[in-house]
Amino acid sequence: MFKTPCTRLSGLVGGSVSQKLLGSASINYQTARSLIHLYRKEPSNWITYQQLHFLKRQYVTKGSSELHQRAVPKLTPAIPVVDERDDNVVQRVQHVPGIDPLHSADIVPQPDNVTSGEAALPVISNVPPSAERTLLRTGSEVETAEETPHLHVETDEAREARLDRQWKELKVDVSELPGVYARLAKSRLTALVVVTAAAGFAMAPVPFDPGMFFLSCLGTGLASCSANSINQYFEVPFDSNMNRTKNRPLVRGQISPLHAVSFALACGVPGVALLTLAVNPLTGFLGALNIFLYTCCYTPLKRLSIVNTWVGAVVGAIPPVMGWTAATGSLDPAGLLLGAFLYSWQFPHFNALSWNLREDYSRGGYRMMSVTHPDMCRRVALRHSVALAGLSCLGPAAGLTTWTFPLVSLPINLYISYLALRFYHRADRGSARKLFFCSLWHLPMLLLLALTCKKPAKEQGGADLPSANPVPS
Repeated sequence: MFKTPCTRLSGLVGGSVSQKLLGSASINYQTARSLIHLYRKEPSNWITYQQLHFLKRQYVTKGSSELHQRAVPKLTPAIPVVDERDDNVVQRVQHVPGIDPLHSADIVPQPDNVTSGEAALPVISNVPPSAERTLLRTGSEVETAEETPHLHVETDEAREARLDRQWKELKVDVSELPGVYARLAKSRLTALVVVTAAAGFAMAPVPFDPGMFFLSCLGTGLASCSANSINQYFEVPFDSNMNRTKNRPLVRGQISPLHAVSFALACGVPGVALLTLAVNPLTGFLGALNIFLYTCCYTPLKRLSIVNTWVGAVVGAIPPVMGWTAATGSLDPAGLLLGAFLYSWQFPHFNALSWNLREDYSRGGYRMMSVTHPDMCRRVALRHSVALAGLSCLGPAAGLTTWTFPLVSLPINLYISYLALRFYHRADRGSARKLFFCSLWHLPMLLLLALTCKKPAKEQGGADLPSANPVPS
């Protein structure tokens, strides 16, 4: 065979390439074996696609003094398969009715023009249908028997419980609205606010005006109803977790949130307008400020900081000052002293109340002193209980009462201080409960004593103070 230069060059190149491949085959084989050995020895050191796909659910494990991140494998949901041969499966099959034996009366004579093939089939008439039968398959047994259907009778209690669990359209019963509005406005708290405002009006050293007294109490009550309604509107998801507040109207769904906000506006706007236009602008400003502090400051702070207790004490101290300004039209030190009485009284009252509701407040997510700072809770209650006695001594100095007031109020102030001291040392539910119930009668008793020891108007600087809205002569 004749060889050309091209064939010689091709053979030379092919020979060199084959020699190089045969020489590197052993190296490649050793490299492959080392990689396989490394994978079998420590497979967790290899980077996989699941490790790079970090957006999926992952967990961290520690092995061989190193942290390796692996994806949690998804569990495929198991699809239940019902086996027809299972003994627990009962299959209801309609049984084909059988054919009763033929009688001579049931055979209809055939006409003459019937063919031989058709004559072989007798015509049957008036065959009564057989009763319905059920085929029960249990294992390998097949049994035909008549079965009466099983009827489940639902009791009234079970039906009501089932209906309560279902979503249903909210229907408001008109006959229940007065009670719903009373709970939405926190009627007892609103009554306490109105009483303190009335005490501030009565303590003012001006001639008593029944019309102005009624308007100021009405406006203060409407403002309180508005603030309490908005407070409940904001706290629906948290009130549902507390035993103390789970029966409120919005939590139970007795009215809609829009209905509650409408009620708050229907109370707040006329209340502030009444205080501003019919009483005086200063009292109207204090009413609007109280609504703002209660709804926009105190309510959100309950879940953020224990400062909410001090902000709430300021909110409770404003109503007696509103009564004072409604009567006098000005803000005097004596009116501020009335607010100071309410400010200090609220700490033993509320701290003792919240001590026995710590579990509820913790469940609702509220940051109260009794939950986060229990020592401070008892210490602040004791401090302000003692402060009530000191404030009583400032009454004559501010021109609010006579010097008999510190003496006649000393026994009740000492008693609440004694209960606060016992609550501070024992820190139990019993001492907290006694301090709370003492605060319920201590405040009205203190205001009543201050009213009986009120300094006459002629002693307020030698002349009668003008009223907020003097009647022209």
